[in-house]
Amino acid sequence: MAGSCPEGALECPGEEKPLPLPVPVDPSAPPSPSASPSPSASPASPSLTRPPSSSAPPAAPAPGPVCNATSPGACGFPDARSTGPRIALERHDTGNMSVKTDGTVIRGWDIRGSLDVYANDVTIIDSRITSTNWWGVNLRPGFKGLRVLHTTITAVPGKGPDNGGVNYAVSNMGDSSVEVGWCDVSVFGNALSMGQGYLHDNYVHDIVPFRNLGGEWQHTDAVISGGGNKGRLTVRHNTLLNAVPVDKGASAALGLFADTGVVSNVIVDNNWLAGGAYALYGGGPGATGIQVTDNVFSTQYHPNSGLYGAVAAWNAGGAGNVWRGNRMSDGRPVVPEPAP
Repeated sequence: MAGSCPEGALECPGEEKPLPLPVPVDPSAPPSPSASPSPSASPASPSLTRPPSSSAPPAAPAPGPVCNATSPGACGFPDARSTGPRIALERHDTGNMSVKTDGTVIRGWDIRGSLDVYANDVTIIDSRITSTNWWGVNLRPGFKGLRVLHTTITAVPGKGPDNGGVNYAVSNMGDSSVEVGWCDVSVFGNALSMGQGYLHDNYVHDIVPFRNLGGEWQHTDAVISGGGNKGRLTVRHNTLLNAVPVDKGASAALGLFADTGVVSNVIVDNNWLAGGAYALYGGGPGATGIQVTDNVFSTQYHPNSGLYGAVAAWNAGGAGNVWRGNRMSDGRPVVPEPAP
């Protein structure tokens, strides 16, 4: 799909520098489900040129589209038109496949299955993944450098292993950052799950509620982090929607929870957030280094973005915590309530 990112680009002007792209080798035949895929050629990053200089004063910017509660795309945020693959795809019935070759590049695949990554510097680009596993893409401990770009990641409702449900579109079980950019993500209960990573320009939507193996409604979040991370988590310019009813498990559009340790070193910048009990959980009493800036809290599901409000668990006194420029989609400023 065409978007604001140049055709063939692996990074765009103004974005945080992504992880280094592995050098591809000569392509080989697609693997069977029992084999590790071989690297294939990947598109080159575009060269960027400066506009010609001019002594004339810059023209005034044209009026932008009016933001409204039901159209993040009209406000310049990611939607179905700016995310997902940009090229024709070839079907691959991989099943639940393990990737074990460093530097693997998967491009142009329509995957019926999931990818379990036991390798470094793996890139998945311009592809589609339809999973019936716990995850769509999972980076295992001890490995690094995963990138998932311009890819649609979805699942088959009712066909997953968790009592028919599925949990993680992209899961980072490692100790290093992963990059997820320009992806169209749906169905998974905790769609983007990681303590460190660079999540940008993604469209997360249509999460499907389900009861887990214990018979309880699975908690759902468009982005979730459990704390205890060693690196930085950057969540920038995404559309994060959680329309699941609270009585069927909805937690947040973006949940920073201290489940496995203190939440620290997180940037939440220029996102469109909607849904959940609260649209944002801010890390809790011990959270530090949390910067929440210039986000839009949409009223498309609830008058206050989440059912109970826009934000909870914000530690205003935490070292390095910043709350600035956040607003509702109707223009009201968002001010966190004092922590109890």
